Amino acid sequence: MSELHDPVLEWYDEHARELPWRGETASAWSVMVSEFMLQQTPVARVLPMHEQWLQRWPAPTDLAAEEPGEAVRAWGRLGYPRRALRLHAAATAIRDRHAGEVPTTYDDLVALPGIGDYTAAAIASFAHGKRHVVLDTNVRRVLARAVTGVEFPSTSVRKGERELAASLLPEDAPTAATWAVATMELGALVCTANNPACARCPINDRCAWVAAGRPAHDGPPRKGQTYAGTDRQVRGRLLAVLRDNEGAVSRRQLDAVWADDVQRDRALASLLTDGLLVSTEEGRFRLP
Repeated sequence: MSELHDPVLEWYDEHARELPWRGETASAWSVMVSEFMLQQTPVARVLPMHEQWLQRWPAPTDLAAEEPGEAVRAWGRLGYPRRALRLHAAATAIRDRHAGEVPTTYDDLVALPGIGDYTAAAIASFAHGKRHVVLDTNVRRVLARAVTGVEFPSTSVRKGERELAASLLPEDAPTAATWAVATMELGALVCTANNPACARCPINDRCAWVAAGRPAHDGPPRKGQTYAGTDRQVRGRLLAVLRDNEGAVSRRQLDAVWADDVQRDRALASLLTDGLLVSTEEGRFRLP
């Protein structure tokens, strides 16, 4: 399988995007912030928010010194705002357990609140050059097509898929870290979910899916994401009221943003359960 390494790595050297969380000058904290922000969010939307975040909180200790609600406020409209609370909790743990420095090992990273297997492996690889299997959606799609000959991987990571990815890792740790980000970039720019640019792919002549005639996905239907009219949209509207006001807001202010009482109450209750809002003794609501 090492025949895939050289063409992918050479392609990455030539075509990699210049992103602020890449390169020798990027701090481990910059990488960590980017990994939280990039979960289910396109790079174009993350870029300005990442810059603003690093300007305001250039180190984990800077964020940890603030109330969690300020992280939620600064998260803006990136979506999935629980990520902001998790990043704040991780920053606090880094301050308390690791003297304010982002840990270098997978075990220490995955022990932080809000960090799972993928994020720990990604930070260890991209920030510290460690050798780990990094399986995001893009990487999984590239390997599914190039090696197993199917259009899309399964909905969740399986043991065989992880073992395949591990067998493909270059032995040298820095090269393995570059391989991880290179396959990720290939999936983001060329081997995309829709309309993959196979003619521009550096491993087109080695791709099992192409060799099989690019057979269509025959697994369970892939779920498309919706937003309009969902509880996610209502939650976003409610949070926007809190972000736009420094102090606590009244129930009347929240009621004004969504007409459906039942859906609005359900969304409000979920925000309270998730810790994204807190209620005051006066019956008002504020960020945590």
